[in-house]
Amino acid sequence: MFQRFRRTRLNGHLRSLVRETNVSVNDFIYPLFIRSGKGVKIEIASMPGVFQMSIDEVLKECEELKRLGLYAIILFGIPDVKDSVGSDSLCSNGIIASSIRAIKKAHPEMFVVTDLCFCEYTDHGHCGIIDEKLQTVNNDATLQISAKQAIIHAEAGVDMIAPSGMMDGIIQTLREALDGAGYENLPIMSYSTKFASGYYGPFRDVAESAPSFGDRASYQMDPANRREAISESLSDELQGADILMVKPALAYLDIVREIKDRTTRPMAVYNVSGEYAMLKFAGLNGLIDYDRVVMETMVSFKRAGADIIISYHAKEVAKLLQK
Repeated sequence: MFQRFRRTRLNGHLRSLVRETNVSVNDFIYPLFIRSGKGVKIEIASMPGVFQMSIDEVLKECEELKRLGLYAIILFGIPDVKDSVGSDSLCSNGIIASSIRAIKKAHPEMFVVTDLCFCEYTDHGHCGIIDEKLQTVNNDATLQISAKQAIIHAEAGVDMIAPSGMMDGIIQTLREALDGAGYENLPIMSYSTKFASGYYGPFRDVAESAPSFGDRASYQMDPANRREAISESLSDELQGADILMVKPALAYLDIVREIKDRTTRPMAVYNVSGEYAMLKFAGLNGLIDYDRVVMETMVSFKRAGADIIISYHAKEVAKLLQK
């Protein structure tokens, strides 16, 4: 009588050969948070192992990342001065533009992605210019300065731009602006389905970007809306996005799979700060087998359809894979 192949026989090399889902260091983009100064490396209490760093420390960090086989990073800037329009992000000598040039000079092999938004640069903590009457972001005015920010990043030498503000029409606006400035081949990774989530809390500590009033629900996705979430990503694909993203990741793997089944574009997930902090503190308190749960989580992202994982765990995963 025919018997199924016994799992007990699937050990060692054979188990690896038949595994359906694999995680590699090449799957990851590692977030870095940059501020001015020299010799600055400040650990964030809500995110153990994650730091705000000055550019000189970031250059050292890139050396460690390369030793681990990690060559892709995404940059977030923390300026000294914030104002209503995020002026530092619109300046060719601002924190992010300066960081791009320094990293590409010292580590030309690093693949540098920039988060294109305004929440880290504005004194109100929202993702664009505020409509004072409505007390929310003015979408069209924000599109105009987003295009300016994209050109500044491109001129500084960025390898990919990732707009995270969830403004309507942002991909088409950026694509037209970049093409018009001669950057037709600069890819755009869209935060195409970004939910108004409670998982972002620790990020707002490290990026110093908590809104000073209200929330971002008027321009981010309702976590309850599945069909709208899929539509948002497919709309960005039509506008010219090269990569689509779901953020957060862990609570939205159903959305990742449904978009993956409908798109021809690569899929990214952002394994966000709250997800990281939950595992980190559970591990520190001996509640879980931390390494095992981290790897299980990464496999779940890949199994759901993610081609790219943006994660604060990336260095830890790289070390585990080296073992």
